[in-house]
Amino acid sequence: MTKDVFDCMRESHSVRNFLQQDIPEPTLTRILEAGCWAPSAGNLQPWYFYVIKNQEVKRKVAEACFEQNQIENSPVSIVILADPARSNEKYGERGAQLYCLQDTAVAAENMILAAYGLGISTCWIGAFDEIKIQQAVEAPPRLRAVAILCLGYSNEADKPAKERLRIGEVTKIIH
Repeated sequence: MTKDVFDCMRESHSVRNFLQQDIPEPTLTRILEAGCWAPSAGNLQPWYFYVIKNQEVKRKVAEACFEQNQIENSPVSIVILADPARSNEKYGERGAQLYCLQDTAVAAENMILAAYGLGISTCWIGAFDEIKIQQAVEAPPRLRAVAILCLGYSNEADKPAKERLRIGEVTKIIH
């Protein structure tokens, strides 16, 4: 059973405490597929997803994320990396410096929405030492870590609805 995408956007929130319950492989595969379905500049798909289940590797990643222990606590963490060179080939420096990061962030958001729709909670982590992340997952130096997603079944009480700015506060319509 899955949720409506609008419900996922409205209801999803970061979870830092997870049950020690494995995510079924078909569910994890669907989440990864959602990342692959993300749009990207020139359809270059400049992303790589390093799925971490190994506790020792998760410990190294948590350390590189300034001791964010939800990484070790989650059944699965995904390091999402961009390949700037792939975007550079078609779009030059702007592709390498911006497009590949935008594209990879969209893939991460697709995964978050898919996970929530499938009953899996997530936590996006953006604070980390990129070099230490590369080393922890043994990624080639050309890849750049963009985000880390912790995935699992929530072990937290439900949170109230998110406070958000109103449309009128963030929108300018130009006729």
